[in-house]
Amino acid sequence: MSRKLSTLSRRRFIAGTAATVVSAGVPLVVRAEAKPVRIGWTAWSDAEVVTQMAKQILEQRLGQKVELVMTDVALQYAALQRGQIDLMLMAWLPGTHKSYWEKVKDDVEDLGALYTGARLGWAVPDEIPVSTVRSIDDLMKPEVREKLGGRIQGIDAGAGLMKLSEEAIKSYGLDYKLLTASDAAMVSALDRAIQRKQWIVVTTWSPHWMFSQYKLRYLEDPKHVLGGAESIHALGRKGFSAAFPKAAAFVRNMKLPLADLETVMLKARDSSAAKEASAYIATQREVVDRWLAGTL
Repeated sequence: MSRKLSTLSRRRFIAGTAATVVSAGVPLVVRAEAKPVRIGWTAWSDAEVVTQMAKQILEQRLGQKVELVMTDVALQYAALQRGQIDLMLMAWLPGTHKSYWEKVKDDVEDLGALYTGARLGWAVPDEIPVSTVRSIDDLMKPEVREKLGGRIQGIDAGAGLMKLSEEAIKSYGLDYKLLTASDAAMVSALDRAIQRKQWIVVTTWSPHWMFSQYKLRYLEDPKHVLGGAESIHALGRKGFSAAFPKAAAFVRNMKLPLADLETVMLKARDSSAAKEASAYIATQREVVDRWLAGTL
């Protein structure tokens, strides 16, 4: 999965010409390390923002070259266990990714929670009367199933949320088909349904910018199949801290307020995760400096 440095990058590294650039007294670029940190990620809006923040800080403040490896979340755990990637920043613990975690926990480093207060669930547009559809149990009503076409709009097949959703369908005895799609395709389906005033149920999570864009509500889950509050952890391959001590120290310190993350996610919808991550880093210097404490 690793890629070779470009000829220009090798020349700069060998010649030691990666000079420090200073802006307002803060070093933005330092000499680049030749060996990249390989970060696995999946195209979820929250994961993309956090991954972009980490990438930019590692490269610009610590001079650590980064390679992003986009793949399914299940494959990330396997790749981390085999040492094919160095880091992932989207481990939902203790519940959502429990099955993945149990398989790899003895072969990886838990670098701690990046943010807390996350949750999973099924959501519907607020326009659907709460008196008719308040909880997952209500999906069994024949008239509700007809309105929904017997479908629940899901995300990518390997996601822990999808595994839990399959369990919920069985646990609640629902005669529904769980549709797979990317995060973006799920939101597009939601947007179309709202525009057409059609009923829809989507598998989703917080934080997600769509809760700022649309009026939605989570369905109650009386059987607690979809779990409770979650923390999103950073995981490194075995030996990551020894191989990349400064990068590991930074990741352990990286604690992102949930409200900040949701704000960046919403802004990124109209620009890009990379651009808004850069803007956050530039405007939240004290926060970033805390993350970098002891690494410079």
